[in-house]
Amino acid sequence: MRRPHIRRVAIAVAVTTAATLPAGSAFAAAPDSPARAAASVSSPVDAARAAAFAHASATGVTQGDTLQAKDVMTDPDGKQHVRFVRTHQGLPVLGGDLVVHLSKQSGYLGVTRAADHVVKPATTEAKLTPQQAEQKAAAVAKGDAGSAELVVDGRDGAAALAYQVRVTDSDTTEAGGSRTVVVDAQTGKVRSNTPDSDEFISPSLEETLRKRGESATPESGTAVTGLTGISGATAAGQYPATATGSGASLFAGKVALSTTQTARTSFLLKDRTRWNTETRDARGQELESFAGGKKFTDGDNKWGTGTTSSRATAAVDAQYGITKTLDFYKKTFGRKGIKNNSAGAHAMVHFGNKVGNAFWDSTCGCMLYGDGDGDLFKKPLVVLDVTGHELTHGVVDATAALEPTRVDQDGNQYGEPGSLNESLADIFGSNVEFSANNPKNPPNYLLGEKLGLEQKFLRRLDHPSLDKLEGTVDYWAPEVYDTEVHAGSGVSSHAFYLLAEGSGRKTIGSVTYDSPTYDGSTVTGIGRTKATAIFYRALTRYMVSTTDFHDARKATLKAAADMYGSSSTEYKTVNKAWAAVNVTAANTPAAGH
Repeated sequence: MRRPHIRRVAIAVAVTTAATLPAGSAFAAAPDSPARAAASVSSPVDAARAAAFAHASATGVTQGDTLQAKDVMTDPDGKQHVRFVRTHQGLPVLGGDLVVHLSKQSGYLGVTRAADHVVKPATTEAKLTPQQAEQKAAAVAKGDAGSAELVVDGRDGAAALAYQVRVTDSDTTEAGGSRTVVVDAQTGKVRSNTPDSDEFISPSLEETLRKRGESATPESGTAVTGLTGISGATAAGQYPATATGSGASLFAGKVALSTTQTARTSFLLKDRTRWNTETRDARGQELESFAGGKKFTDGDNKWGTGTTSSRATAAVDAQYGITKTLDFYKKTFGRKGIKNNSAGAHAMVHFGNKVGNAFWDSTCGCMLYGDGDGDLFKKPLVVLDVTGHELTHGVVDATAALEPTRVDQDGNQYGEPGSLNESLADIFGSNVEFSANNPKNPPNYLLGEKLGLEQKFLRRLDHPSLDKLEGTVDYWAPEVYDTEVHAGSGVSSHAFYLLAEGSGRKTIGSVTYDSPTYDGSTVTGIGRTKATAIFYRALTRYMVSTTDFHDARKATLKAAADMYGSSSTEYKTVNKAWAAVNVTAANTPAAGH
């Protein structure tokens, strides 16, 4: 089975930096000493790097470290935030990410760092050979090992020399996906063994559904007739050109689609208005390269039939969901694509043989949708909030890269950073629905309400513990730090709902909510727009790979203070919302938990 993974490691991030930062002096060779760092402050990256070395006691930067910028964010008031990954003695550091905060004048304001310890390993000489590490990785992941590369594993409160190995065609991963295995370079112990894609349906949920004898039968629309394909007026020979077509979807009714006209009677399911976002057909293969997918073409710009009898129908839902997700992020935050690099998103439908899941695959950089396994899931999971949820994992990958603290042998993830990741995907996935405001898919604070489950939803933000399938929790407790991530996600999802809508009973749209609080307090919401802005700012500026719920409280408080002031109603409500789910300054766990 393909399992959720510990997302985005430092070695992969280094490859994408040039695609996410503006060209210029930021790409000069990274200095590896305080003297070199201080020599130039001609850009935010240079200034932040110099500040990191100058404030080493706070930032944790040590001699031999090199900082490579992953993202640069400038606020309306001129403050700057530079997100770095690091290497030590030339070796990528897993869990070594940090964000340096600067004033408008490039003065040091503070740091948010993943590792609260020195990431310098005791030795940089391996006892294992690369070949031994590759053999170990291939054995545990049951696949084909690529080249082993030395890294410093700075996770879990320590720093150790290790090998990182990508294993493809893994028999332990659904549909033969890839895994990343980290092997201790001294002892040969497997430090982590995780898939390279994120799936919507977790192994624990699959097992629960099987035990209950329940299957999900999504309610899709009936066939749509009389669709009118509309093509933009194009003079002969002026191809390719943007056109407007129509699609009959499974779940969203009849929808307009921006397509590409390649000839007078030839159209491609590719959106030139959204950075060439495109959906292709995997043709039942387990593809992890978008280039291998078959292009969807049509002669009259009318796509799908509203039923699974047409291969294009699932593609309509996928393309619609992806474009609506991109629209939400751009309209709400000015974010240009999943990685904020003005690159379109990709999707492949009809992925694999009887695959009952949907994935965000960071290796492919695209969404993958199976057709259902015919048992638990009888239709493709191309629902709007599923797409919004999974693409948000891509946004988290590109920003904080939140990671679970462990993954068990069945592929279930555990730990608060992973729970926060799932929560953010639910929060922004529900916001995609609100942004789309499609009457055929009404917006709400429920996730997976169209999957056809007996409890009528998969998760919900107002009262998470009503989800009995995953055992989602309403409030924080010490044991949540090692709770399965979908169950643990309820803590921050509940805090978000309380911040947005407040406690108690209310009806929004056609759904009645009744949100409780841990301490019996009453919370008055500040509105979904403000709450969403605060959580997004917290994610992009103040969260890192190890952020837990108490760190998330601090991150959202900082975001609220930045936007509205520390004496504002918004700031005070953030504090009340977290207290209402039992996350407070007073019960913050000691370091190391």
